[in-house]
Amino acid sequence: MTTPKIVVRPSEARGPADFGWLKSRHSFSFGSYYDPNHMGFRALRVINEDRVAPETGFDTHGHRDMEIVTYVLDGAIRHKDSMGNGEILRAGEVQAMSAGTGVMHSEYNASDEDPVHFLQIWLLPDRNGHKPRYAQRAFERAAKLNRFALVVSPDGADGSVEIHQDTRVYATILEEGKSAELTLRKGRHAWVQVARGSVDVAGTVLKEGDGAAVSQAEALALTGLAPESEVLVFDLA
Repeated sequence: MTTPKIVVRPSEARGPADFGWLKSRHSFSFGSYYDPNHMGFRALRVINEDRVAPETGFDTHGHRDMEIVTYVLDGAIRHKDSMGNGEILRAGEVQAMSAGTGVMHSEYNASDEDPVHFLQIWLLPDRNGHKPRYAQRAFERAAKLNRFALVVSPDGADGSVEIHQDTRVYATILEEGKSAELTLRKGRHAWVQVARGSVDVAGTVLKEGDGAAVSQAEALALTGLAPESEVLVFDLA
């Protein structure tokens, strides 16, 4: 079996942003944070860990030709867009928005008391010019507990939300000492992002906020090292 190549992106090395109402850490170059050595990985362009204060959020703004995924960890987001969608996105839910030829949207903390904590993820589309679309879905804790749940895919398999890219995103919640394994097709790559807790990946320890690019792996086995660890794994072409 080929030994996986693992390159860690430590939590503390991520680019910081603090606007008072928004505190964010950028795994890759974003906004005023620029690092030519960290522009993304394969089709994965952005992973921002955002914390938004109560009654605040992102005013209406536009995007195009980007697949935008939101994974809520705590709290709730109020979403509104130019396609006519107006939704509340809660912890445990995943949102996918294909910006395509152009979409305007706003994202606000839905609470006037509690902050919202989420991962904002951008992936490059398979081509430009798609018709904009929106979807969201809740994934039960049991579906992720000590196993991988497919939450994002190009074909909507297993009830996942769809994107226009050959990428599959899996979520897991691992209890301490418990493991889950994901098989990768030949020639694929993976990005592991630890949302909370800490895990062992093929002998490499990743803590909360850490990410890791994984290549030359036939499978990924993750073992929980904290009472509860929540992790996203991106299966990338």
